[in-house]
Amino acid sequence: MIYKFPLPDSKKSIASNEENILRFWQENRIFERTIESRSTENEFRFFDGPPFATGLPHYGHILAGTIK
Repeated sequence: MIYKFPLPDSKKSIASNEENILRFWQENRIFERTIESRSTENEFRFFDGPPFATGLPHYGHILAGTIK
């Protein structure tokens, strides 16, 4: 089933639009349905990356990765 969510009203506040979107997700159980639709046969893993083009990471990359 495909849901079409209306475009946010530019006259309303961002917070109001966000509340409407959240309500839509809750009423239609969007998050729960994405979990239910996942296939257990095609499991995947996410590895933090990518490898560095120069072969060695720059100090800034190491610092940001450590903070994360």
